[in-house]
Order: sequence, then C-alpha cells, then structure tokens
Amino acid sequence: MAEHRSMQRDALLDAARSLLSEGGTEALTFPALAERTGLARSSVYEYFRSRAAVVEELCAVDFPVWAAEVEAAMAGASTSAEAKIEAYVRSQLALVGDRRHRAVVAISAGELDAGARERIRAAHGGLVAMVVEALAALGHREPRLTAMLLQGVVDSAVRRIELGAAEEPDTIADAAVTMALHGVLG
Repeated sequence: MAEHRSMQRDALLDAARSLLSEGGTEALTFPALAERTGLARSSVYEYFRSRAAVVEELCAVDFPVWAAEVEAAMAGASTSAEAKIEAYVRSQLALVGDRRHRAVVAISAGELDAGARERIRAAHGGLVAMVVEALAALGHREPRLTAMLLQGVVDSAVRRIELGAAEEPDTIADAAVTMALHGVLG
C-alpha cells in the first residue's frame, strides 16, 4: 500500500511538472492533475491540500537534485576559483531547459505560505553558499554578499533565457560568466 501511494504521489508530481512547464500556474489545477494521472479529483486532495502544497513538494524533491548538479559541476572544475565560479553560473543556466526547473519557476512564490517560502529561501541559501569559498579565494572582502549578488546575475540570466530573449542561451551564459568574473568591465 505504501509503495502504491508513493508511486501515485510521484505520478502527481510528474504531472504537475508537465502542467507547469506547458501552461504555467493557470494549468496547474486539481482537475488537470486528476486527468493526467487517471485519478479521481477527490483522490488528488488525499495527496495535496492545495496547489501551493504541490509546488512546495516539487521544490523539496527537485531543488536538492539541482543543487547536487551545481555542486558536481563546481567539484569537476579545475581548482581555480574562476573555473569554479564559471561552473556555478553555467550549471545553473543549463538547468533552465530542465522541465523540473521550469515547473517550479512557473509558479509565483506568492502562492506559497510563509513557511514554504522560507524553506525555498533556505535551499537557495545553500546554493549560494557553494560559491562563497571561491569568491573568498579571489579576495572579495564580503564573499557572502558577493555570492548573493552573483546569484542575482544568475537569476536575471535565467529569466532572460526563460523569456526567449533575442540572444541565444549560450550568449546569455557567456555574458553572465563575464559579468561574474569581470563585472561591468567585461
């Protein structure tokens, strides 16, 4: 029974990812989840109390996977701080095409309760913490603050790619890396 519930929950999360990726927040409805999974609408409520709960669960499941991918990219980079920072930026931007990422970004944080937003913020803080050491090695006096600002550059590049900007994603990634390593001096 527990295995069946776990499989149903996974199917619901997969359907939610697809719905969010395809149609944004408006597409994520309990009737649509029920239709995609073959469950009765009332059964969906047995697993999740709200759309926000679905998104919170997606974040809890998917965010650690993204963080591990970023961490692996940084670990695989050469030992130079610059290479680690470049891996940090590029690996996050590479995730933009991943439907898990598109799904979570598609829904507004405003739909989440304060506790869920705080858990997501804490998870993001763990991501930012990965680059602090590399920034300190480059001589930044405030490496934590610099890491948060660097994440702002990454987040802007993510939004630009998601919006289907005129530039190719590789061009945006190159510009973000240049900004991260050289600032506005290029």
